[in-house]
Amino acid sequence: MAVGYLQVSLYDSSMAMPVSGGRVTVSRNGEILYDVFTDISGQTEVMELEAPPVEYSIEENEPQPYAGYDISISADGYEDVNIYGAQVFAESTALQRVTLIPGEGNEIINVPPPVLWGDYENKEREDEVKPIPDETGFVVLDRVVIPEYIVVKDGAPSGNGAVYYVPYKDYIKNVASSEIYSTWEDAAIRANVLAIQSFVLNRVFTEWYRNKGYNFTITNSTRYDQSYSQGRTIYENISNIVDEMFTNYIRREGQRQPLFAQYCDGRKVSCPGWMTQWGSEELARQGYTTIQILRHYYGNDIFIDTAEKVQGVPLSYPGEELNIGSRGDDVRTIQNQLNTIAGTYSAIPKLRADSIYGEATAAAVREFQRIFNMPQTGVVDMATWYQISQIYVAIEKLAAL
Repeated sequence: MAVGYLQVSLYDSSMAMPVSGGRVTVSRNGEILYDVFTDISGQTEVMELEAPPVEYSIEENEPQPYAGYDISISADGYEDVNIYGAQVFAESTALQRVTLIPGEGNEIINVPPPVLWGDYENKEREDEVKPIPDETGFVVLDRVVIPEYIVVKDGAPSGNGAVYYVPYKDYIKNVASSEIYSTWEDAAIRANVLAIQSFVLNRVFTEWYRNKGYNFTITNSTRYDQSYSQGRTIYENISNIVDEMFTNYIRREGQRQPLFAQYCDGRKVSCPGWMTQWGSEELARQGYTTIQILRHYYGNDIFIDTAEKVQGVPLSYPGEELNIGSRGDDVRTIQNQLNTIAGTYSAIPKLRADSIYGEATAAAVREFQRIFNMPQTGVVDMATWYQISQIYVAIEKLAAL
């Protein structure tokens, strides 16, 4: 056996407030392995756990590539939560982020197997280029916009499943963690993240389901769309890649809409003309870059584009990193937002909002990055700018209630 890692984070149901002092018990086959409590940021320690060798998630016809663990959670004033089958891969950090609901009761979360390992319906083939509907207010026809939320329907389009409102980045992280393995090469993960993002942004841009009379963006049925599992485990490296790339998508020359980037696993299912997930990993191990992998499957006339607008944030990323020595309004914006966040996440030190990016600001940024499982650089790059904005907006919304 090899070693993987798990960290559990607890939040109030608003997602804007950490839950400290929550009890987290991790077990396997009835044996308790950890019994710990969350800190002032709502996090447990990083727990070391056994996992199958990395090779199991890379080579064909190997045994199950991950270890499953059960997690029991209790916190004063909140319903208990029991999670069955949280997935840990070797040499990866699994992040189990849990939103707690005030009251009494017991929520059950069963984490399904990854798509590459489990038994899922095959994707139905669709035309790549979709008709563009008349503008209704849900879509901006002249440009691609990153939405604040993805509205996910559980099950087939016409069924009676639940509907989830999921922040866009959280949706992408969940789908990527469901559909590929965190142990794969960086270029393969990035190629798959771009395909996932392009697929859902095509659904948004063309109002595919709303144009058919439905009130959601996408389903979690692999027959029609992508695998999303409410409450599932995600992975730190996948999370960081999504933070870096969430404004990007694939576009074909001559088309305004994001590429409807269809794909399949490539082993259980054959899909000519689409990207195969296992094939992307094989190409990455041969030295292919992300764009080379994508062009191998979708053609040489595709390129990676960037959305100009992100909905739900006060200000767009200024385009340049903020670090020690930076000055101006953008620095003041980050300082003010971090001070608001520090009112809830008290491990973040309060700052003097003087528009000067000094050592104190860098230290506050590093602590923010630590709490939210980002690389602790102390630099506000695009990923950190938007993560700070997302948490700031959530806290401001909670304060307005």
